[in-house]
Amino acid sequence: MTEPITTINIMLNKQALKQGIITLQQEMLTKTEANPEEYAERLASLIYDFVRSGEVTVEPGIQVGTAGTATAQTGATTGAGKGTIS
Repeated sequence: MTEPITTINIMLNKQALKQGIITLQQEMLTKTEANPEEYAERLASLIYDFVRSGEVTVEPGIQVGTAGTATAQTGATTGAGKGTIS
């Protein structure tokens, strides 16, 4: 038996990323010496967290192979899916 798999669509928070970058830049401007390594690390963390906060929405129709009884199904997808990050 095959069932389509989908996930709930959650929007990425662009405003929070923007504010995080502004805060980072303001904090870096208060430093007495430039520190590109710290800036890059903190900026990368902001971007990483932003991307990881999104959820992938998968189009319905991915094939799923199942096993077990009618009341105790187990299985996994057996085909590739296409998704979008939102």
